Amino acid sequence: MFHTSKIKLATFVGIILSVASLIVHLYLANSSSRELIYYRLPVDNLYGPRFKFKALWGPVGSLVSLQPYANPRKVYPAPSESNNGYIYAKIYGGFERIRSSICDLVTVARLLNATLVIPEIQASLQSKGISSKFKSFSYLYNEAQFIEALTKDVTIIGSLPRSLKEARKKNIFPVVSPKYSASPSFYLDEVLPKLKGSKVIGLVIADGGCLQSVLPPTMVEYQRLRCKVAFMALDFRPEIKALGTQIVERLRASGKPYLAYHPGLVKETLAFHGCAELFQDLHTELIQHRRKQMIKKGILHEELSVDSFIRKRNGSCPLMPEEVGLLLRAVEYPPDTIIYLAGSETFGGQRVLLPLRAMYGNTVDRSSLCGKTELSSLAGPESPLPPSTVQPPPPKTKEELQEEWKKAGPRPRPLPPPPGRPFYRHEKEGWYGWLAEAEVEPDPTTMDLRMNAHRLLWDALDYHVSVEADAFFPGFNDDGSRWPDFSSLVMGHRLHKSASKITYRPDRRRLAELFGTTSSNRYHPSRNWTLAMRESLKKGLGVEGLAAAADRMTEQQPPPSFLSHPLPGCSCRTSPAAGDQEVLLGGVEICPEWMRSSPVSVSLRATGGKDDGSEEGGGGEDEVGGEFPPETDGGSKADAAAAGPSEQDAEMDPDD
Repeated sequence: MFHTSKIKLATFVGIILSVASLIVHLYLANSSSRELIYYRLPVDNLYGPRFKFKALWGPVGSLVSLQPYANPRKVYPAPSESNNGYIYAKIYGGFERIRSSICDLVTVARLLNATLVIPEIQASLQSKGISSKFKSFSYLYNEAQFIEALTKDVTIIGSLPRSLKEARKKNIFPVVSPKYSASPSFYLDEVLPKLKGSKVIGLVIADGGCLQSVLPPTMVEYQRLRCKVAFMALDFRPEIKALGTQIVERLRASGKPYLAYHPGLVKETLAFHGCAELFQDLHTELIQHRRKQMIKKGILHEELSVDSFIRKRNGSCPLMPEEVGLLLRAVEYPPDTIIYLAGSETFGGQRVLLPLRAMYGNTVDRSSLCGKTELSSLAGPESPLPPSTVQPPPPKTKEELQEEWKKAGPRPRPLPPPPGRPFYRHEKEGWYGWLAEAEVEPDPTTMDLRMNAHRLLWDALDYHVSVEADAFFPGFNDDGSRWPDFSSLVMGHRLHKSASKITYRPDRRRLAELFGTTSSNRYHPSRNWTLAMRESLKKGLGVEGLAAAADRMTEQQPPPSFLSHPLPGCSCRTSPAAGDQEVLLGGVEICPEWMRSSPVSVSLRATGGKDDGSEEGGGGEDEVGGEFPPETDGGSKADAAAAGPSEQDAEMDPDD
């Protein structure tokens, strides 16, 4: 009897302890996840259903007051008909370099008080196999919109006058190849005298920019002009915009928001930073081959073989898609989240994307959302290409076989060699063929050139979809190279257009450190690791992330493209900041009264557009509510260029 009562007592005590333990665990779990705010937002007509988590889909409260405002603040004279001459330009490179170069080119034309001829994009010339329906510039952008949007800034024409075209063909006019990030004094001291002497000058831009990213404070109006070019004048042609809008509508058809992700796995940047060991087999050899070329041409001044994993820990290599998937899981994006893969090139192919697709099944790209006909229609009617010159060896005739038999040597004959394996076409074409058989990369074929032009269209589509996305995650941005990158341009555009949208700015060095602590247990990390990841990503979303980007603009050499961080000159605040925000956003001025009182018209008029019942934007007196202050600096630069370099310009830092 006594033994039975002891068993009952022990059972009762065990139950009590179990209940107490359960209560403690529930309390700790509830208190440790309070940083996530679970509430529903009001219904938004654009997206349909209500969003579940503000922490995942925004808006970012500390950035709601930032609004686009690239209008001139001072006296800004319109371009005069009597100027210093014409500037024509050839632009080389991919989508990112083209976009950044055009913005710099317009700014240089304003600085030199010159007429700008629509630049020639070398990757989309008709000699590259594109459709005869398009000219070079109009293959990507709306030429009429480009000219009209900049009417008050720079005189732009479609082509040189006929009398000057013949002289250009004879190479009579001087041609200048400015270095990347050339200073304004270079143009005023070196280019302007040549322009005045010949009335026409050519510029060859190959490195993704021809004007330094950080201009002197006296030239803030030129920074705003860059913003106006990038975010208003450079409008894609209607067919690209229409298909991009359709893709966005299809992504939101289910009523859910979507996240755009650009892996940043581009061979050029991987070779520049020495990230070859992150890949395997032939992909490693391809990166090393490109790196060897860069060293030979003087683009890179490093050893050929470097430790890629050290570079990875320093933040110099991109986040791999598997790591991005784990980060999104740590932030608690659900498995059915719609992820749009942006970018025309993902080095490593679908193999490197498999882990991300396994974690997030709704990972899509342009090819899964659009039919082949829709995509091919963007390129227009193209002429058929000549057949491939690589053909299998012709069969030998009977006479040739008999002649070989006679010359085969004394009898008895040895056994004939085994038959050769079948001829595979891919072994003689493309990168596999030359990598396997030769050390020198062959010249691109007409098909290669046409595919490069098509990549411009795919990047333009993905750029539009990424800017409009509800959230954006970059795999590789501000990589420290001297070239603009896709993710940075998208992040800068989103910061200018809608700063409060969720745009992640990951600290790759910190994330690499955290991944290193759980390398053996990535898919089942500890709670502390998950919280540390969330905290790191959360910092980059708000004011702290913008402050870090601003520090890179002043400290990093060479500095990132201005278009990746168009603050403080191209935005304003609708309300004063408080506390730490005032320190970090202190350089962003308060918006004019008309923007604070009428927020509906902000997005139109702040970038020089039109609103119902209002005057046309662009910096008029009625818009800013009063007269402009006396002209003291940036607004007079273009007129000063007509008379030659001023004393103030002569004090600028010389070009490196």
